[in-house]
Amino acid sequence: MLIEAPLPVGYPAPTPPGMIELKTYPSVRRAEYSAKGSSNFGMNVGFWPLFNHIKKNDIAMTSPVEMDYRPTGERTPLAPMKDAEGSWTMSFLYRTRDLGPTGEDGRVKIVDTPELVVLSIGMKGPYGIGTVNAGMEALQKWFDGQQEWEPAGDPRGLNYNGPQVPMARKWSEVQVPVRRKAARPQAAAASDATTR
Repeated sequence: MLIEAPLPVGYPAPTPPGMIELKTYPSVRRAEYSAKGSSNFGMNVGFWPLFNHIKKNDIAMTSPVEMDYRPTGERTPLAPMKDAEGSWTMSFLYRTRDLGPTGEDGRVKIVDTPELVVLSIGMKGPYGIGTVNAGMEALQKWFDGQQEWEPAGDPRGLNYNGPQVPMARKWSEVQVPVRRKAARPQAAAASDATTR
């Protein structure tokens, strides 16, 4: 598996397909394009405003292209998503923060993200909601098998390859933000022990 563009400074290496790992991402400056409706279609719609933004500002392309998903309605964090429900944000990442200011450039917003801890699975195959749902299903099994971590936000996809890479060989990651589960108060644990 190969990537054609450099990662932002400080970004962890991509997770190999089929592997699951906890990762910490540093704050990064990124250009965002947000919309509602089909995220699969939106990957084409969002690409050109973002590409024109970095080209106009002489900012080199990096990997990955990030897709943040915000599904609507009552749902558990890793429930399967339908493509046309909710909203999404597509982002191109600045390699370093000194390449340009935050602010707005038409429909594109340039922002600094907070540091983020995620559970990630490497994926191989076409980009889009089908691959994201398959990744979330695998991540849910990981959460079910441990007691230390829990999901703490909406899913995202990190796409590493351009259109020249065949669909079957594309490399991506499916991620969900995580937090440590709150420790049970000792008094509650002691109470449980005495009632057994």
